[in-house]
Amino acid sequence: MTIFKEKLDEEYITISEAKSLLNEVEDERAGDEDRDLRYELARAIEHVNRHAVLEAEESRDLVDDLLELDKVSEEIAHRIADLLPEDRTELRAIYANERFALDGEELDEILDVVAKYV
Repeated sequence: MTIFKEKLDEEYITISEAKSLLNEVEDERAGDEDRDLRYELARAIEHVNRHAVLEAEESRDLVDDLLELDKVSEEIAHRIADLLPEDRTELRAIYANERFALDGEELDEILDVVAKYV
């Protein structure tokens, strides 16, 4: 018998926002000597500390700016904010699984938005 939990809500967050949330959890648990960090939580904290480049507020602003562009979905905007592509090749890799391709002008428009935050 398998017990499934019902998914109540789903929300995309950037790795920078995850870093801020996980740092709060880490600080809370550091104050309680009886609670250790589980392996998975420690690895998640290590991962976000290593890979988060922007501050949480900056990454949210970047996502908002990207969502104003055509052909940028919420999922793609968060992926772009996490990876911060520097050239067309890196950006094309993010769009590789999409059913459409972007032309050079659209790619450059997205890269210009990203360049404001890097």
